[in-house]
Amino acid sequence: MLLVKVVTQVKLIPDAAQASAIAATMHTFNSEANWVSEVAFMNGVPREYALRKLAYAQLKERGLGAQVAQHVIKKVRDAYTTLHAGLRAQNLGRPGSKRRRTAQAKPVVFRPQAAQPYDDRCLSWQYDAQAVSIWTTAGRLKNVRFACSADALKMLQQYRKGESDLIERDGVFYLLAVCEVPEAEQYEPDGFIGVDLGIANIATTSTGYQAAGRGLNRYRKRQLALRAKLQKKRTKSAKRRL
Repeated sequence: MLLVKVVTQVKLIPDAAQASAIAATMHTFNSEANWVSEVAFMNGVPREYALRKLAYAQLKERGLGAQVAQHVIKKVRDAYTTLHAGLRAQNLGRPGSKRRRTAQAKPVVFRPQAAQPYDDRCLSWQYDAQAVSIWTTAGRLKNVRFACSADALKMLQQYRKGESDLIERDGVFYLLAVCEVPEAEQYEPDGFIGVDLGIANIATTSTGYQAAGRGLNRYRKRQLALRAKLQKKRTKSAKRRL
């Protein structure tokens, strides 16, 4: 059975204290990601495992949890992978162009509100209560409410799997959860009907059915004549009628 990955979005509804902790955590994540990006840049952007040796211990000392620290490192490495793919595809210009040199001359920078991935060790879902438990720098927050449609909630319950991304838009927090949904069965038709479109006959099918266009053409001519008549009057009532 083939599986299709569908991203389902839910809106977090934290109280004031929870919102403050989540915002501070996102800023910390991206501040540490910028530091890891500088380390990677200075060391020639090593592979993820080598980058862990350079940054993991210090991220732990700075207060990040083990799983979160690994996600920060992976996010940085993925960003450089995307950058290098764009350079190879010449999305940033040809070799030697100003835009390309600028992109290659400095580390990747993350916005304070850039998305941060969470796995099941850092984020757990309580579907019946429509709440999540999420790791923050202020400790684990429990009973953070979320809102979504009934269909989205059903999809989460049945198919959610893997990581979820925490994002912020205009001061509102969202979780983007990945759902692996079975691909719908393809419908195989047992026959075909050809349709020829025309003017005298609006449609003629291969089965012999004809939809005559005489009535429609008369209606069109009548409407055109009425429009021309009303346009000549140029009164308020004629404009309303138009």
